[in-house]
Amino acid sequence: MSLHGKKALVTGSTSGIGLSVATALAEQGCDVMINGFGEAGAIKTLMQDLSSKNRVKVHYSPADLSTVAGVASLMSEAQAKLGGVDILVNNAGIQHTSPIEDFPPERWDAIIAINLSAVFHAVRLAVSGMKQSGWGRIINIASTHGLVASPFKSAYVAAKHGVLGLTKVTALELATSGVTCNAICPGWVRTPLVERQIEARAKERGLPLEQAAVELLAEKQPSQRFTQPSDIAALTVFLCTEAAANMTGTALPVDGAWTAQ
Repeated sequence: MSLHGKKALVTGSTSGIGLSVATALAEQGCDVMINGFGEAGAIKTLMQDLSSKNRVKVHYSPADLSTVAGVASLMSEAQAKLGGVDILVNNAGIQHTSPIEDFPPERWDAIIAINLSAVFHAVRLAVSGMKQSGWGRIINIASTHGLVASPFKSAYVAAKHGVLGLTKVTALELATSGVTCNAICPGWVRTPLVERQIEARAKERGLPLEQAAVELLAEKQPSQRFTQPSDIAALTVFLCTEAAANMTGTALPVDGAWTAQ
């Protein structure tokens, strides 16, 4: 099935995995709304490139997903500018690492708000239109940390486990509607979020940056290579096709055998 003319909203899509996903959907003929932070000129150039290369409509929303009002604003903009949302990719996320006893409560609240609550509110506001049209794809970018845990990431792990639970509930409620809901669980992907963790490790241990990256991989990811944003984008596109029409409620690891251990 062609995705030409479908309307896609990808959160956290001005860089990293989200940008790769938005690009792949545009290449499949989807009109796209991107969302996230960045320098205005760079975002304008990005939009122009996506639109001209793929002959699709591209819009941008700077909506802050840390609040209910911000998510509602994003969904309203998507309705106004795209004419609705056929494909919703919940990708936006933040991270903070700290022992539980020292974890700042405000960082917990921020991570839960963006990594979990924003997913719920976007799904909540998208479902009605998808059900009315009899077709929809909801893809939640979770993490291996939705399946297993690591020390010092209490908020992130809790949020990503919550995303997988929400994915299952959504799939069950929409099972006969033509709308599917799945989660993708990347392992280490060298995004800006992970790059900051590599830099912190390098500084803490007095290591060259690339050695710190190798050590990070060695601890978790048996393939010894980073998952690419394009890997996540390709799987997202597949989940939008007719071949995946009966895949729903799944958590799909792309983690170099991390969770096989």
